[in-house]
Amino acid sequence: MKFKKLGHTDLKVSTICLGTMTWGEQNNEDEAFRQMDMAYDYGVNFFDTAELYPIPPSAETQGETSRIISRWLKSKNIRDKIIVADKIVGRSNMDWFRDKGEPTRLNPKQIKFALERSLKNLNTDYIDLYQLHWPERKVPRFGELDYKYDPNDNKWTTIEEILYNLNELVKVGKVRHVGLSNETPWGMMKFLEVAKEKNFPRMMSIQNVYSLVNRVFDIGHSEVSISENLGLLAYSPLAGGRLSGKYIGGINPKNARYTIWPRRCSRHHTERGENAIDNYVGLANKYGIAPSTFANAFVN
Repeated sequence: MKFKKLGHTDLKVSTICLGTMTWGEQNNEDEAFRQMDMAYDYGVNFFDTAELYPIPPSAETQGETSRIISRWLKSKNIRDKIIVADKIVGRSNMDWFRDKGEPTRLNPKQIKFALERSLKNLNTDYIDLYQLHWPERKVPRFGELDYKYDPNDNKWTTIEEILYNLNELVKVGKVRHVGLSNETPWGMMKFLEVAKEKNFPRMMSIQNVYSLVNRVFDIGHSEVSISENLGLLAYSPLAGGRLSGKYIGGINPKNARYTIWPRRCSRHHTERGENAIDNYVGLANKYGIAPSTFANAFVN
């Protein structure tokens, strides 16, 4: 396993980070434990979860992914050897995340509430990397490209206020480092600018979609990421599993994500995307490489 420094931190994270969003919904606890065992045996020391998980989100399952991780960590007694990344949800109308059905925002009250619940679910005193899952602002996210300007979109928690409150959590030791997710190039630079100006915690990473069939990050994010050492945590490197080739020809494998939730996975399912996937899988097969290995190698 290869390791890289996470942004400007002293944390050395495995190049492969274990995503966990299916645990508690598509995967049961036994399957999750076996995945964590295998990952750890191969040298993976970086696990990523979120208060949103498992996916698809629901009031009944909310937080179960993190609770499964906590039980595995307790059974192994290796909390200090695993770098745990967590995420707080951004702006949404999902009414089961906060007290009294309050719409989710990134204000001080909600950040504190979300963190305390995550610490409880993970059964830990601190989170190594606490990320903003997506912005409050109306911006492209989850791999979308176009920005649709809304002149009335001005009632979001300011970046300075968000950083101030994250700083409070860092000062008391409940969060070691902070990061972004599903953020824009403007947002990346603004968070860095305000942090430097106010001596607030610096964003160390950005978790955005990146794969052979989604290169949005290359357009504007990559320059910021490289120039400012804001490391990319590339999620969905297999485009929701489609780059494995298992769906080619209209096949719907039993218990696979697109078989269970076809509508929720539509962003990975387009005519152009399918044509590209056919070609990538063909290229991998031509050279005797497993399509999933081929797709992950590109991202790495």
